Amino acid sequence: NGSEHRHHSNCTRPSKTHLVRSKATDLLHQYKMAAAKSKGHSTVVDLGDFLPENHWYPRCLNASIHPIVSSFFNLGNKRIVSRYTHLNPHVDEEKLLEIFQYRCKYFKWAGSDLFHTTDSQGRRGMVVVETNSCPSGQKSMPLLTETDELGGYRTLMQAFTDELRSAPISKEEGDLAVIYDKNKMEAWGYAGAMAEVTGEKVWLVEYFFSDDDPPVRWSEDNLGTMSIRDDQGQWHVIRAAFRYVTQKPWSRFALSTRTVVLNPILTCLAGGRNKAMAAKAYDFYNAELQSTSVGLEINIPETIKDVKKQEIPLWVESFGGQVAIKVPYSNAGQGVYTITNELELQDFMEEEHQYDKFIVQALIGNSSWAQTHRPGALFHVGTLPDKKNNIYVSDVRMMVLNAEGGFRPVTCYARSAHKPLAKDLKPDVKGQAWDMLGTNLSKKLTGNDNWTTETNRLVLMDRKDFNTLGLGVDDLIEAYVQTVLSTIAIDKMCSKLCGPGGQFLEDLFMSLNDDAALASEFYRPGNKEGG
Repeated sequence: NGSEHRHHSNCTRPSKTHLVRSKATDLLHQYKMAAAKSKGHSTVVDLGDFLPENHWYPRCLNASIHPIVSSFFNLGNKRIVSRYTHLNPHVDEEKLLEIFQYRCKYFKWAGSDLFHTTDSQGRRGMVVVETNSCPSGQKSMPLLTETDELGGYRTLMQAFTDELRSAPISKEEGDLAVIYDKNKMEAWGYAGAMAEVTGEKVWLVEYFFSDDDPPVRWSEDNLGTMSIRDDQGQWHVIRAAFRYVTQKPWSRFALSTRTVVLNPILTCLAGGRNKAMAAKAYDFYNAELQSTSVGLEINIPETIKDVKKQEIPLWVESFGGQVAIKVPYSNAGQGVYTITNELELQDFMEEEHQYDKFIVQALIGNSSWAQTHRPGALFHVGTLPDKKNNIYVSDVRMMVLNAEGGFRPVTCYARSAHKPLAKDLKPDVKGQAWDMLGTNLSKKLTGNDNWTTETNRLVLMDRKDFNTLGLGVDDLIEAYVQTVLSTIAIDKMCSKLCGPGGQFLEDLFMSLNDDAALASEFYRPGNKEGG
């Protein structure tokens, strides 16, 4: 905007926007300077510091939301229930509305990744791949209302302020913070939105897994009070923190905290960062849903849990030679192995693995790949064919919020695979299935805390990209229902893992998730990375 830089006299004051942009530039400079000195860095974000160009992908800034997506986000739960039960008359309308009104005790912000699938009979549906306790998405979602430049950042931070009412540490005693280890674009956006909503300064703090001297510490009295260190070496008590820490977060966050943390680390262990526990949470909740005759269930691929490495060849054979093997505690596309031939299985078996147990799932691929179809086998619907008649696998990320009134969708985006679906698999080629099935945009670089994003495969919910997915409003509704169900399942697992006083029942957890390598990583007072 040329008016921001036009000076009518020598004493004209810079505009507010110019000052904000200047401060944003200074913040970026501080990050670069800090990186040369230490891994973790703390920055103050103030009211007025939020600038959209810092918190959305460039191609998303000027994108217009697709009318179908806008319609879905404006439906509201009552109309969604009416539509869903009209198309699925076996579903109890009253009970589905109660599910949408469920209040989570622990898991209040979640995002599920879902595949659009079909079976051998042509029955289509949305299948939950995983549910995430620190989901990205704001930077990839066009604004629903053009006049609200904070978009979903504001929606989530308004709910965060509800958590402040129950904070045991007062405003006079402690500050607010956003703690993160990746995805600075969104973490910084959340800090800016938090400052806008609360009117307070907010600490934006890097907390890396490999940092030997991090700017975050916990009190040694077992109460779990967080403090952060500023650039001058001074420590500040934090009364409430929004957490975007994704890599082994249980190694750096206390299981029970006096500082309010959204989401608490328990949500990661109970399923939000633990695929093994998530599968069990889904089983438990599906059994509950069946017993109450709701007519709903969480749709997941056929899953075998707690598989030791030496057992994996047997399960691969049982599944007809095509499986997805997953390290239960990895994320961002890491620790997933698509096995479609003996060479890929051999490579997996020869690799050294950190953890003791895995999960094995039926591979969702192309219907033409399998020589024989197992009962319940699922196949990708994929995108609409492009100009070269290629179909790509895509997934949908649905982010939801649980606050007063229950659930609501917040953001949505999609991702496509690297290569189009081939009709046939070659028996002597490694990695061919992952190139066609892997959709995650995060790519790990050299070093523990270095990541990049392959935004060329991002599919926006705008007028241009959304049409390529071949989805309608009913598919988005189905994705929302499945995300809500999986979130409730993990929240209920959190409750099962807590005693009457809110203490973490570690013996019960280890009975359900008997993996000594994982337990050794738990944060304990006095130890940085478990022990």
